[in-house]
Amino acid sequence: MLRNVIIAIAAVSFVGGLAALLAGACPPGFVFAFWGALLLLGTIYERVIYKPVENATPGGSWVRTAERFMDDRTGKPVTVYVDPKTGERKYVQE
Repeated sequence: MLRNVIIAIAAVSFVGGLAALLAGACPPGFVFAFWGALLLLGTIYERVIYKPVENATPGGSWVRTAERFMDDRTGKPVTVYVDPKTGERKYVQE
């Protein structure tokens, strides 16, 4: 819900900034277009960079860490595992 509101505000800001630039209002138009684009891209990119939560415990050299948190979508605890060789992290639902 909040994500959709931010995307809508960012899109309106970006389009309004472009309209202001076309109308000749350079400084305010640039500011609105810049921040609208930044919010829009940041909100969309945020969804891509987070790794998915897995159901199975990884095998091999993966080490369980003390880091735990509650998954917002499911409300279930998630434990973080790390591969000491590469530093890669996996998120496993308990």
